[in-house]
Amino acid sequence: MSRKKKKRTVNNMNENTKAETELELENETETAVNETEEVKPEAAEEAKTSVDEEIPEEIVITGEQAKELKAQLDKLREERDDAVKQAQRLQAEFENYRKRNASLASESRDDGVRDTVKQLLPVLDNFDRAMANAPEGDPFAEGVEKIAKQLIDSLAKCGVEEVEADGMFDPNLHEAVMKDSTEGVEPGMITQVFQKGYRVKGRIIRHTMVKVNE
Repeated sequence: MSRKKKKRTVNNMNENTKAETELELENETETAVNETEEVKPEAAEEAKTSVDEEIPEEIVITGEQAKELKAQLDKLREERDDAVKQAQRLQAEFENYRKRNASLASESRDDGVRDTVKQLLPVLDNFDRAMANAPEGDPFAEGVEKIAKQLIDSLAKCGVEEVEADGMFDPNLHEAVMKDSTEGVEPGMITQVFQKGYRVKGRIIRHTMVKVNE
């Protein structure tokens, strides 16, 4: 046999072997796929059976196990109660804190109003003097009186009130600067007011200066 013929024969054998190998690989792959598809339902059924077996319908425990479970349950309940009490305590503390802050804020505002009114008291005193000495029927005096009333009404909206000075002397409201000896008047009665007193939201910012009968 010539060398060229031998070479051609070897090449033909290599090609045939390659083709056979590829065909065998294809057949094996198809067989594996088919086997996998056939196994899937069975595997799923086995997995389901395994899960069902892990969760029995009835569980039997011993007395000792029951005691341990009860102890764990009691501990969880105690921890729950402690957490609830702590939450309630924190809520109460926060509510008290909020009320204290609100009270402090309100008191601070009231102190600001009192300080402002104290600065305006001399103005009110001057209005009183002007109206007391104004001629009756004077248009200018009537205008001053209207302005004074407007100022007093505005201050009243801020909680400003005039201290009462009728009746008996009260050291909590009045300041006695003079004594009087009027016959027929009960001792301790106020006979004259020298300067009006004022309070702001129940707190005295200036006592009324009065004369008191002995």
